Amino acid sequence: MKKRYDLIDLDCANCAAKMEEAIKKIEGVEDATVSFMAQKLTIEAAEEDFDKIMKKVVKAIRKVEPDCEVVL
Repeated sequence: MKKRYDLIDLDCANCAAKMEEAIKKIEGVEDATVSFMAQKLTIEAAEEDFDKIMKKVVKAIRKVEPDCEVVL
C-alpha cells in the first residue's frame, strides 16, 4: 500500500534526506520518499502493519527534526 502525507515545518533538504534514509531502515517499509520542495512524505508498506509502521516513521522524523509534523 502506498500513501502520501503532508509535512509541516520541514526546514532543509539535508534533513529530508536523513529522514528518508531513517524511514527506509524501518522494518516493513518497502519504499519511502521525502520531498523537501513539496513538503511531502510518500511511503509504501504492507497494509496490515501500516499503523504500527507510521508510528515508527513519525518517531524517526521527530528524531531528525523535532519541529517537523506529519499530517496523518
